[in-house]
Amino acid sequence: MKNALADALVFYYHFAGRLREVPRGNILVECTAQGVLFIEADADVSLQQLGGDSLKPPSPCLEQLLYTPSNSEDILSCSLLFVQVTRLMCGGFILGLKYNHTICDGQGVHQFVKALAEIARGRVSPSILPIWERHLLNARDPPQVMFAHREFDVLSKRIEKIPSLDDVVQHSFFFGSKEFAALRQCIPPHLQICTTFELLTAWLWRSRTIAVGYNPKEEVCVVISVSTRGKFHSTLPTGFYGNAIAYPVAVSATEKLIQNPLSFALELVMKAKNEEYLRSTSDLMSVKGRPNISTVQTFFVSDMRHMGDAGEVDIGCREVVYDGPALGVNATSHFWISIPSISYTNNIGDKGCLVLIYLPRLAMKKFFLEVERMVNKTAFVQTILQPETSKLSLTSFRKSSL
Repeated sequence: MKNALADALVFYYHFAGRLREVPRGNILVECTAQGVLFIEADADVSLQQLGGDSLKPPSPCLEQLLYTPSNSEDILSCSLLFVQVTRLMCGGFILGLKYNHTICDGQGVHQFVKALAEIARGRVSPSILPIWERHLLNARDPPQVMFAHREFDVLSKRIEKIPSLDDVVQHSFFFGSKEFAALRQCIPPHLQICTTFELLTAWLWRSRTIAVGYNPKEEVCVVISVSTRGKFHSTLPTGFYGNAIAYPVAVSATEKLIQNPLSFALELVMKAKNEEYLRSTSDLMSVKGRPNISTVQTFFVSDMRHMGDAGEVDIGCREVVYDGPALGVNATSHFWISIPSISYTNNIGDKGCLVLIYLPRLAMKKFFLEVERMVNKTAFVQTILQPETSKLSLTSFRKSSL
């Protein structure tokens, strides 16, 4: 894996550089060839102890399976890519990656991982060659900011109270054909044209708002991660691995969101996903630099179904059990993030997607009730709300740079 990573970086050499800030708050990659951080470790547990064939987020022992250097918060000085390979007692191993989102989005890093797997299997070069060409997402001249872009608004002067780590529960919910059929029954005929992702996002936003118990008079938001690939009337070239994500937002008063039917939230979500909104975001960045997205009473969602096909990252070492995001609680901001639409096949062969939710314990219990009410089957609701833990120790731990 170390050799394959070194060879892959020949093609993805930007990962081996460092970020530099230039006038007006812009960031560029300086190709310094300083390398990436590579970690080699051994753990005294087996894959079965970590979940076996049913391994899924939330990932146990994530902090030990992906080392994070102390300077990682300083994005201008640290490596743009961290890679850790952890050997397990059973003979299997875990490949963990953490990357700088300025360099690429989820789809871009998945392209890199597939290239890494191909080279590990013996290919001389990736089947899809990487393309940089970040100028394709430049702002228009002159910029045309046509929307309010409330994702950057400070919606409330009060600071939202963040629960302690001990009170936060993580859980993955599986949505298959039965669950989506139940959701479709909740919306009128004229909205059946919505995508699965839009429908799921609307339901999650409304149900999570009910569970958290916000002030009825205050506004809540859902920020939707939307890829620009295939939009703007022309597609980005095959191989483009940059961050091609914009974050349109839907906003509602809490009481309106929870008192109205699901169709109310769905229409707000569908309206937010506007193609011109994405281009307007690029123009806004050129005018205002890099404004921070508001996190107060805000729910973030992403569609990562393209990162769930384990067969695409076969490195030639037998079966791949899981390929996809492996988020864990390691920052307070993660309490309010959900990642719906991770492709997943459950233990009875039903294909669908996983939704990873972080909530305070009491709110999670209320969220379970919303799930039960939606699908109307008690079997969907699990009673164990304690965070899953596994004892893991790294008996060997080595760092190097490539």
